[in-house]
Amino acid sequence: MVLYSVAVFFFWGAQYIYLPTLPTYLQTKVNDLSLVGFVLSMFGLWQALIRLPLGIASDWFGWRKPFLVVGLALSGVGALVMASTDQVVGLAIGRSITGVSAGAWVVLVVAFSTLFPPEEVIRASALLTLVNTAGRIFMTAIAGWLIDLGGVALPFFVAAGLALVSVLCILPIDDPRRPPKAPSISMLARLLTRRDVMLPTWLNTVSQYALWVTSFGFLTVLAKQLGASNVVQSAVVTTHLTFVVIGNFIASSQTQRFGARRLIYGSFALLFVGMMVAAFASTLALLFAAPVIIGLSIGIGYPVMMGISIERVDHSERAMAMGLHQAIYAIGMFAGPAISGIVAARIGLQPMFGVTACACLALGWSGTRLIKNRD
Repeated sequence: MVLYSVAVFFFWGAQYIYLPTLPTYLQTKVNDLSLVGFVLSMFGLWQALIRLPLGIASDWFGWRKPFLVVGLALSGVGALVMASTDQVVGLAIGRSITGVSAGAWVVLVVAFSTLFPPEEVIRASALLTLVNTAGRIFMTAIAGWLIDLGGVALPFFVAAGLALVSVLCILPIDDPRRPPKAPSISMLARLLTRRDVMLPTWLNTVSQYALWVTSFGFLTVLAKQLGASNVVQSAVVTTHLTFVVIGNFIASSQTQRFGARRLIYGSFALLFVGMMVAAFASTLALLFAAPVIIGLSIGIGYPVMMGISIERVDHSERAMAMGLHQAIYAIGMFAGPAISGIVAARIGLQPMFGVTACACLALGWSGTRLIKNRD
């Protein structure tokens, strides 16, 4: 558990240390929000493409460690590619490699959840998300300082070093080979028709769409327009992640008290409020309320929706189910910056936040109503 936790800390640190200033860094290469959104969307696109096959392959071969080692290492490779190019194509390739790397989260979640009894899978998801978020908080907090210290490329090189550390943490873990389980089309079809699997999966897709439009997307662009420095841009993302941790604590400690469905309703309500704050913010002080509220929303909703999507799935099918869950919600990570970049280029950044807020609230609440009351 300790080795997995440390590996997760440094792996997601490597993925996020350059994220706060990545949108504005891309703007220095292409002064077009639609192209910025295109490059940012590659991270989600390749996660959507790789996560389900990775979950299937892990079950098929009966091994997890090889996929983890390669996946964690690629986060460093992608960072180095982005640091070494000035072309949009090169930046898109580097961001794509980091997206493929992030597919390892499927295997990490499944490997960690097997250390817990089935009835504690939501708690396991919340705990691992907590470690994940802690790594991202620490690294995004120092991102702006690194840029001031060594230039815009330094965080990318630091990311490569963090990726190496995460790989070294995985290597000593004992990973005995499990009986290989051949991929089953019928199993995949069965999962795709299970309401308890697919409803929380699509709800997480909506949530991730909003997240990659705001805190991990164009919120730092708006902050820069309002006069934010590199350090302040980093603080926007760090603030978001700090409140994700608080939301994780709420999710892990209050699910039994309030019930999963009520927490999901609350998470979408908070998401709407946070995005509307961004839509109307006219000062940096007001803008900082947005990552606070959105962070609470994601911190509460993400682990609950991820946990209930595999809660009643047999252990032999969990890797495929988690791969399916993460592959589908990665569509939101791809579509969010891709679509919102085009919309923002047409109607403006803040009107785009308002339109997105209304759409996500409508989809989130209507979908949550369909979840069977399991409390």
